[in-house]
Amino acid sequence: MLRKKPKKKKGGPFLSPKGMHDILGEKYHEYQGFFERASETSLYYGFQPIETPILEKEEVFTSATGTNTDIIEKEMYALKTKGGNRLAMRPEGTAGIVRAYIEHGMQTWHQPVMFYHYGPFFRHEKPQKGRLREFRQFGLEMLGTPKSIADVMVIRVMTIILEDVGFKGLCVHINSIGDKECRPAYVKELTAYYRKHINSLCVNCRQRIKTNPLRLLDCKHPQCQDKKEGAPDTISALCNACRQHFKEVLEYLEAVDIPYKIDSHLVRGLDYYTKTVFEIFDESEEDNKDDGEKESEVVPSTALAIASGGRYDDLARSLGSRRDVSAIGGSIGVDRILMSPHYRAVNPRIVKKPKVYFIQLGFEAKLKSLNIIEILRKAKIPVMHSLSKDSLSGQLAVAEKLKIPFTIIFGQKEALEGTVIIRNMNTRSQDTIKIGELADYIKKIK
Repeated sequence: MLRKKPKKKKGGPFLSPKGMHDILGEKYHEYQGFFERASETSLYYGFQPIETPILEKEEVFTSATGTNTDIIEKEMYALKTKGGNRLAMRPEGTAGIVRAYIEHGMQTWHQPVMFYHYGPFFRHEKPQKGRLREFRQFGLEMLGTPKSIADVMVIRVMTIILEDVGFKGLCVHINSIGDKECRPAYVKELTAYYRKHINSLCVNCRQRIKTNPLRLLDCKHPQCQDKKEGAPDTISALCNACRQHFKEVLEYLEAVDIPYKIDSHLVRGLDYYTKTVFEIFDESEEDNKDDGEKESEVVPSTALAIASGGRYDDLARSLGSRRDVSAIGGSIGVDRILMSPHYRAVNPRIVKKPKVYFIQLGFEAKLKSLNIIEILRKAKIPVMHSLSKDSLSGQLAVAEKLKIPFTIIFGQKEALEGTVIIRNMNTRSQDTIKIGELADYIKKIK
């Protein structure tokens, strides 16, 4: 039997790694535009920029997120340097920022310290729609305050950013998972409940009962969904302080008209969360009838949050701080945002649609071409060109294809005379002007 030859993949012998993609042209501008808009909004609310290394010491993440989470056990990209150090590509942003907060002595700064950050993150999980191995996030962090209003400020700024780019049906799914005072008793109750159903749980959950019981509620396996419905909820187990904090958070959400649903089984996938946890969904396709009550609902396992976060009051101590640092943060999944049909693209400030196409003909013209482009740059006039092409017809064809309204024609004669020809590509009319008058002329034409 003849074996079929395997099909060759397009693009030559080397392709981008699975779950990681090149970002080109308009798609690059979409990312850039979103990050610019989100940064501007954050600045107005008092957040300042920070950028941490893509590579951190592996302990930053193992100490912060917990060794029994999927991120650490299965998904983190780790490497050993020639010097023997263990480094990891950041799977999330919060741990690195808390590390920076401690390293630079930010405890002595005016509190809270407020940061926004964005960039690529890496997790080795199965690539699918909305889940990439290299993904981009925009995040907010407020460190140094236990106040409930900080929780809602982070949520509020994130919803404003999302609304500014077209999302109108946002809803915050929110819960409180308590703190080190009240959580142990809840975990004990949760473990006892799941042990009764251990034979009907998925393989991962059977292991989580022993290593990380709280993450039983984060399981997305269909086999475990009915068990999660009947599990004890976290809110009933809250101590007075955590219950009061959560009550205030909900009151602040109502004060700024942010729709929310209490999901008493929402825990998030990282060990460092305390008290408030939340996920933001676009529910514009759903029936959002207001019956006067905000009912507790479990998020469908097929739904993807477009933003999420929570409070992490104990994280700093796990990274070496001598005292706790109350903090709250959240991040927006930018890849998911750009995939959404509701996303309205934001043009970056530095990108302007070219008004003119620069055509040069002959060696003498080429010698002076860069000087003309510099004149246009100083006048903030974007230009397209094909300096590798020599023929007039070839360059005009490119200008036609790009639908650029005007061309600058610069040939041997014009180079000697210090002039250029400006052609209207719609009417085919043209004028000859001095190079010194070029910028002012183009600014006046429509």
